Amino acid sequence: MNMVKVFLTLALIVAMPVIVLAESKYSFKEVTPEAQAALDGRRSRFDELTDLKAKGIVGENNRGYVELLVSDDSARKIVEAENRDRKIIYKTIAEQNGLTGQLETIEKVFAQVQYEKAPSGSKVQDESGRWVTKP
Repeated sequence: MNMVKVFLTLALIVAMPVIVLAESKYSFKEVTPEAQAALDGRRSRFDELTDLKAKGIVGENNRGYVELLVSDDSARKIVEAENRDRKIIYKTIAEQNGLTGQLETIEKVFAQVQYEKAPSGSKVQDESGRWVTKP
């Protein structure tokens, strides 16, 4: 498997509110209605999630998902929706590229992209599972 292609595809998903994926072995072959709904959901909550991250309420874990760091019911709903949509996107990429047994790899690549894109001061989980503030 070419990890660079997986990394680049996932970087596009993370970095852009409007998603345009290039043809490659590790991209969407078809944006299904379920995947489109997940992309739209992520786009719609992007600003709110960014604000929660800036406040330290939510962080990026080392498995490619966001995690609630303090007790907050409204933030919990956003975290659950975001993680549900990310899972749909990961599974769609895996299924369409014959990588169904490698979902964990896709999640970890996505986690690395999120770590790299996180601004200074963000809460991120390092590979050992420890929560740190990104310098």
